[in-house]
Amino acid sequence: MKYWVAIPAAGQGQRLGSPIPKQYLELAGRTVIEWALLPFLLDARCQGIAVAVAAADSRWHAVRERIGARFIHAQGGAERSDSVAAALDALARHGADPAECVLVHDAARPCLTQAELDALLLAAAGHDAGALLALPLADTLKREQRAGGSPRVAATEPRDGLWRALTPQAFRLGALREALAAAVQAGRKPTDESQAIEWMGSQPVLVPGEATNIKVTTVEDLALARSILAARAGTS
Repeated sequence: MKYWVAIPAAGQGQRLGSPIPKQYLELAGRTVIEWALLPFLLDARCQGIAVAVAAADSRWHAVRERIGARFIHAQGGAERSDSVAAALDALARHGADPAECVLVHDAARPCLTQAELDALLLAAAGHDAGALLALPLADTLKREQRAGGSPRVAATEPRDGLWRALTPQAFRLGALREALAAAVQAGRKPTDESQAIEWMGSQPVLVPGEATNIKVTTVEDLALARSILAARAGTS
C-alpha cells in the first residue's frame, strides 16, 4: 500500500538538556532525524514526506541538502499536534488524497525496522480506523502521591490491557485532519494522533512493535540508540 509521511520536527528537546534540538544530534554518522527518515526514503511505497520544522530552525536546510531528497515543507507549531496538522495540510496541498494513508513518525525515533513498517501498513490497509505500533506494558505500574518530600506510592495499578504507544501511526489523511481540527475546536490537545482519532469514536488497531523502537528523550536514550544501530550494522 502506498502512503505519505508526516514528521513533526519542531520540538526543542528540552528534557535532553542540550542546546541542540534532539532531532539534530549526531548518531552513528547521521543526525537522529536522518535515521528517522531513512526507512521511508528507502521504501518505494512512500509517495512523499512532509517535515514540519520550527520557524527559527537553522539546521534543517543543511540536513535536507545532505540527504539529497525532496521534502514537503511545513512550519511547525507550539504543540506536537499543531506540527502534525501543518504537515498534513502541506501534504493535502501537494496532492495527497483524503482517502490515502499517512504515517506520522517522531523525528526523534531513529530505530524503526522494516518489519515494523510492513506490519503497520498491512494492518492499516485492512482497518479504516487506522493502526499504530505499540508495546504491551511489562513493568509493574505505581501511582505516586506527593506529600511535601519525596513521592510515595499511592497505589499499584493493573497493567492488564495497557500498551505503550509508539510511532509510526497510520491513518487516512482526511480522517486525521478532521480529528485534529475537531480537537482544536474542542480545546483539546491530543498527546498522539491515535487519541485524536479515538475522540472521534474510532478504535485504531494496535500493532505489536519492537522494544528497540525507542524515542530519544535523554542522554541515556541516545547511547541506547547508538548501541542498537551498531548491533544492526554488526559493529561494536
